[in-house]
Amino acid sequence: MHPARARALGIVAVAIAVAIAAGRARRGRDEGARCGPGFRAEKARCVATVVCAPPLVARGEGCTDPAARVLVPETTIPIGPSDWEAEGRVAPRTIHVAAFQMDAFEVTRARYGAPGDPAQALAGVTRAEAAAFCAGAGGRLPTEDEWIVAASSGARQPTRYPWGDTGAVCRRAAWGLATGPCARRADGPDTVGAHPDGDSVLGLHDLAGNVAEWTSTDGPVGVAKGGSWQSALAADLRVWARLELDPAARDARVGVRCAYPP
Repeated sequence: MHPARARALGIVAVAIAVAIAAGRARRGRDEGARCGPGFRAEKARCVATVVCAPPLVARGEGCTDPAARVLVPETTIPIGPSDWEAEGRVAPRTIHVAAFQMDAFEVTRARYGAPGDPAQALAGVTRAEAAAFCAGAGGRLPTEDEWIVAASSGARQPTRYPWGDTGAVCRRAAWGLATGPCARRADGPDTVGAHPDGDSVLGLHDLAGNVAEWTSTDGPVGVAKGGSWQSALAADLRVWARLELDPAARDARVGVRCAYPP
């Protein structure tokens, strides 16, 4: 091989190696950045770097959510296509809901009494099981309109996401954890409260991502809101998006958040 050609090929090989290394380093930084302060990325999960990193608290034999509730004020709000992806999927209308309270966190395995990581969001319950749990806690499942208002409260019209209109990035929600873009090979939802940059104006955690949440929408087709850890498309996290499924399904994407009297 001609010496000049050999040198050129060598330079190209070095450049490729540097680019690959930089890409790996960047992916590592991005994966770490998806978790909030006090948490670190461990495979597809966010785990506490200190004992009971806020907002988690110590209860029983581990760390879990503080079982807090947030007041959602009485609200009247117009809804309709908020972006081009909603065209033809969201009928313009005005909704009104009375004041109610809502769990600040998705129901965890600890709250439900399920084995496993106490701070992990519960998943795989049917709509009837979710409703029964909420009733036992003195509450109920929220309606779809209540969920939309909770995710948009503080705005004159629904925002694209619970945190506002800015884009869906990994630090704001536990999404894209199974096949990307935020992680890969996750086999379940993340730790609740580990993405505070995605909190709603009212202080509701994980309304987008982690687990989609059952609503009380009646009928043969169940409705869950908020997208999930499996969602690979940012559109699934939009306030207007809905996951329709069999109410009797035990879907690993779906969990529960309860509503209560004000």
